[in-house]
Amino acid sequence: MMERSKIAPGHYIPPVIVATDPGNERYDGKEVSPVKLATAEPVSTFSVDVDTGAYANSRRFLSQGALPPKDAVRTEEMINYFRYAYPAPETRATPFTVTTDIARTPWNADTRLLRIGLRGYDLPRKERPPANLVFLVDVSGSMFSADKLPLVKTALSGLAAELGPRDRVSIVVYAGAAGLVLEPTNDTRKIREALEKLQAGGSTAGGAGLQLAYQIARDNRIDGGVNRVILATDGDFNVGVRDNKALIAMIEKERDTGVTLTTLGFGTGNYNEAMMEQIANHGNGNYAYIDSALEARKVLTDEMASTLFTIAKDVKIQVEFNPAVVSQYRLLGYENRALREEDFDNDKVDAGEIGAGHQVTAIYEIVPTGAKGWIAPRRYGDPVPAASTAKANELALVKLRYKLPDGDTSRLIERVVPTASLRSAGAPGSDMAFAAAVAAFGQKLRGDPLLGTFSYADIGALAGKQTNFWRQEFIRLTGVASGITPD
Repeated sequence: MMERSKIAPGHYIPPVIVATDPGNERYDGKEVSPVKLATAEPVSTFSVDVDTGAYANSRRFLSQGALPPKDAVRTEEMINYFRYAYPAPETRATPFTVTTDIARTPWNADTRLLRIGLRGYDLPRKERPPANLVFLVDVSGSMFSADKLPLVKTALSGLAAELGPRDRVSIVVYAGAAGLVLEPTNDTRKIREALEKLQAGGSTAGGAGLQLAYQIARDNRIDGGVNRVILATDGDFNVGVRDNKALIAMIEKERDTGVTLTTLGFGTGNYNEAMMEQIANHGNGNYAYIDSALEARKVLTDEMASTLFTIAKDVKIQVEFNPAVVSQYRLLGYENRALREEDFDNDKVDAGEIGAGHQVTAIYEIVPTGAKGWIAPRRYGDPVPAASTAKANELALVKLRYKLPDGDTSRLIERVVPTASLRSAGAPGSDMAFAAAVAAFGQKLRGDPLLGTFSYADIGALAGKQTNFWRQEFIRLTGVASGITPD
């Protein structure tokens, strides 16, 4: 009789699951951002991103026994799925705090990691503005499976339970055509009954559904409140307005009226993630992928305030590195959020939003001047400007621009990162180590060659022991990835 194999304590052995074919799923991935020479391009500018869909979607693939497509992974959404130890604002004069720290890079002894963290103020339930929400639910035939419409019902029923007496919800559905199935109400029982009656069948007139949902939102607008459409779908539009550019143009027009858009993605096989992420960005909202009832609760109950209540809009980050201190750098993620340098001061350029209690994290990998970089020294390279040498005590200048939710003129925050923090940088502490581990995980799933031999096992070890459920799950996922593709 064969002896049962023994498993060492603390080791995670993933279950054997037959991987599913992603089929016609659509993604709009970008190449890993290139290395920049600080003498030639000292300034890096990007819009913030608080979406988390890429992480939950990647988890879905790993849970099914397959690595996610590289185009499905956005490193910034992996990092921003988790919360970090950033201090909350002491007052609301500025809607968020700005934190910077530096540590040695776990996968490259010659570089350092610069982390920039934003943390929005919390909004107690009694202070939340009234919400006018339109649930826009895809009930087409493609939504029939258990991970689609049934999960949509669970997710939106949970959100309905969080409503206050001043809030109201309407429900619009679409399949071959669009229709209003629930007039505005804050009666949780009526909302849940209307959701429970929904059935899937027919083609997908998503464009018509969006048009009707926006009309209902406008007709029931709450001045000074939250006016938002919440779209729940697999993104498989096949009737009416289907072109992404046409959808985006319509959504931007509605955005300018004060109605924002949150997209919740569901399902597998025909999932159109490219559209879901893009239209949420242009709708001044956010994008999440719901792969389980637990994720639904996290996004729509535990993080409801962050999901729905905006405290700052058009938030941009610009970092100017001092070439006398930093010779090369690269930003981990945010490829599809990159802005031109001149966009930073242009208040006409749209950027990301931050909700109550939201956190945003960006991580740069930098090469200190004199250390070995990714790009070899150039024979005819640009000399370090005298102005940079004169400010050798400054590593970088971090600038942020943002507008208040009802404002049209941006406000500026500036923070100098001192060179002394580079000299004193040690191995990343527990919070920074976990952020670095998640960043490395995202980059490795994308095939980043600059991670060298840093393995999934190394990433799991870097993350360290965790007590938080979601962080523990992350560590298990690194083990799953290692099992699928042994390092």
